[in-house]
Amino acid sequence: MSVMSLLSPENWQRWRERPYYHTVLLGAVALLTGALISGSDYLTRSAIDQRRLEDLQVTLEQVIPADLHDNTLTKDTVTLRDGEREVIVYQARRAGQVQAVCYQVTASGYGSTTMFIIMGVDRDGKVLGVRVTSHAETPGLGDKIERKRSDWILSFDGRSLGDPPPERWGVKKDGGIFDQFTGATITPRAVVKAVKGGLEFFAANRAQLLSEPSAITQAVQ
Repeated sequence: MSVMSLLSPENWQRWRERPYYHTVLLGAVALLTGALISGSDYLTRSAIDQRRLEDLQVTLEQVIPADLHDNTLTKDTVTLRDGEREVIVYQARRAGQVQAVCYQVTASGYGSTTMFIIMGVDRDGKVLGVRVTSHAETPGLGDKIERKRSDWILSFDGRSLGDPPPERWGVKKDGGIFDQFTGATITPRAVVKAVKGGLEFFAANRAQLLSEPSAITQAVQ
């Protein structure tokens, strides 16, 4: 039997009348769809990863001044454990010496959402910069934590655990020095707490953070 005869209208109608026709058809569609999705993912994965790397580089450069490093921040990392989580630390080196570090902290936002925050800290434990990279706070209220929405996030620049004193690390409503937002105190309160926690992480791990990668590896084993 030729291929043309198999594809004739009569034979095609007989195939459609068989009980397993729809099962075979659905299987073929599912197989084709899966192949298309896999192929698309394979073709775009490299471009997506490159874009994420570029976005990360831009963010790191916002919290680590260019004059503090001559290395590629995204390629100079170490990992430390902070309680139950692992923290990826980006080291800013100049002439081989670590001048500053950058890492991510998290804060609980409004409605139990999570805010992701990148902060840069110099060798002396002073904040070089803070940026909120992801959040789900209320537009027009809590989103003032974004640099493009207001200058509020810049209020951390130059601060340390001793400036202000620990008891003043809070929003003004709680007796602290940092402004809160009208109608949205939860968000800035959480960010202040997270940044303070990030400075405490630096203080607790300063020796390892400013050491060579080999020393840090030995310290966390």
